[in-house]
Amino acid sequence: MPPLHEFALQQTRRQFFGHVGLRAGNVALASLLGSELGSRAAAVHPPGAELPHFAPKAKRLIYLHMNGGPSQLDMWDYKPGLKAQFDKDLPDSIRNGQRITTMTSGQARLPVAPSMFKFQQHGQSGRWASELIPHTAQVVDHLAVVKSVWTTAINHDPACTFVMTGSEVPGKASLGSWLSYGLGSESNDLPSFVVLTPRWSSGAAAQALFTRMWSSGFLPTKHTGVALRSSGDPVLFIQNPPGVDATERRTMLNALGKLNEINHQRFGDPETQTRIAQYEMAFRMQSSVPELVDLTKESKATLDMYGPDATNPGTFAHSALLARRLVERGTRVVQILHRGWDQHGNLPRDIASQCKDTDQACAGLLKDLKERGMLEDTLVVWGGEFGRTVYSQGTLTDKNYGRDHHPRCFTMWMAGGGIKGGVTHGETDDYSYNVVADPVHINEINATILHLMGIDHTRFSFKFQGLDNKLTGVEEKHVIKAVLA
Repeated sequence: MPPLHEFALQQTRRQFFGHVGLRAGNVALASLLGSELGSRAAAVHPPGAELPHFAPKAKRLIYLHMNGGPSQLDMWDYKPGLKAQFDKDLPDSIRNGQRITTMTSGQARLPVAPSMFKFQQHGQSGRWASELIPHTAQVVDHLAVVKSVWTTAINHDPACTFVMTGSEVPGKASLGSWLSYGLGSESNDLPSFVVLTPRWSSGAAAQALFTRMWSSGFLPTKHTGVALRSSGDPVLFIQNPPGVDATERRTMLNALGKLNEINHQRFGDPETQTRIAQYEMAFRMQSSVPELVDLTKESKATLDMYGPDATNPGTFAHSALLARRLVERGTRVVQILHRGWDQHGNLPRDIASQCKDTDQACAGLLKDLKERGMLEDTLVVWGGEFGRTVYSQGTLTDKNYGRDHHPRCFTMWMAGGGIKGGVTHGETDDYSYNVVADPVHINEINATILHLMGIDHTRFSFKFQGLDNKLTGVEEKHVIKAVLA
């Protein structure tokens, strides 16, 4: 709801009559306001009006974002014919004049670099997967692998902004914020949208993460993702200072809440209600967060599924386990952003390190959710902001190569709530350079996520600056029906 409309609707009668010079009915108004606040307090994160639009297949989302652009050629998009093209120039008929970045546009040649990694077929589906991901290969029959995703952005910042907000233009609301705004959360003690940013072990430089990837943009700020820190206290300043106990903190917050409520009655600013709610959530998180990160009650078998780093805070494995614990406790959306996938050089070494960080934990997350009966209504999405080129950036040898950014085709996978496992959607040409069947725009991934969560993306909008803003933009986009169960 636009702030101006929300201001008008949230005005008490005292405010309304006060603005026209009448100040009466104080006692009755206070009683009415108190009852309204009491009903609203029943749920900390209530869903929006008339949402979901229809029965959802997924109740919660875990989004695994490989920041930097993972190479589809070295993980999922098997092209055995490229071995015969080693070090040959990329045909002009394949590039077809498409834009390339300034990092390779000055190269004298664009030599074809076949993947040096072996591929095998796995599962009943016979899905081809690289030796880089042996654990994920064990669960391919749970995955819908989309090989034909494309975007228009060729550099990281606009591409990541596009993936997460549906637009290259900063200032829009992120996917997690849209879902928090529309569906709320089942938890009264944890945020509805949580972000985790684990470290990476490749040692390579990584792209910066911008808060716009989990920002609420024009939506009320209470829907901004809460980023839990990977080391030290998960949330800074959440604990009481020395000499202040929980009773004193409760008394202080009650008094502060009354002052903020007076301020809200006076001005009607909806962000004042956000401030009240966030103070209350911080108080509740003083007990819920320590319990969340305490893994002592997790079984050895569960920890083993995620790998040896499961109990090491700040690792991807630890974050994946926390993601399961968060959604288990009612959080609507958990987003994990793993950096270090921007491999312009030394790709074989660095991608192996990145996959070692993430592979077992991704598979372990799916196995863990399935064992708990949660996979059927938990949607898990894996992907990056774009793919990598078939040609080598820099010097090509039979043991080393780099790859540049490539927005024209890349691979993502989805699993869990409402997804048909074991399917492959879309196809690329022999160079993994162009989509040749069933192209999927990145906003069609978002449309499909909303659909599985019970939301019609064409009806889900927020009026801002005179426009009905949508996560999926203004151009016509479609749900990917081929991946739906």
